[in-house]
Amino acid sequence: QVQLVESGGGYVQAGGSLRLSCAASGRAFSTYDMGWFRQAPGTEREFVAAIKWNRNTDYADSVKGRFTISRDAAKNTVSLQMNSLKPEDTAVYYCAVGRKRGIREPDYDYWGRGTQVTVSS
Repeated sequence: QVQLVESGGGYVQAGGSLRLSCAASGRAFSTYDMGWFRQAPGTEREFVAAIKWNRNTDYADSVKGRFTISRDAAKNTVSLQMNSLKPEDTAVYYCAVGRKRGIREPDYDYWGRGTQVTVSS
């Protein structure tokens, strides 16, 4: 059974940093893309960042230059380093894995339950 478990969320002041991690289990994920999405209250879930099976990365324009995604293939983990956080980054952050090679929600097959990130002004 595939499981994704996020950790590292919390409360931080604007300008601060947080590091999210996601541990994947249940199968080998070396051929999977791994990504992060987020959902703020009253909005739809949106793409944040992805790291492909070949280590190429994609970022939403809103986080470019502030967030960095990385993965450890041996440990089946994906991390999201978030710097220069803004109040508008406040959301529940979800880890996802998939093999459809895209950055849309339908491109990801498995999802974590999410971790809350709150950025105060």
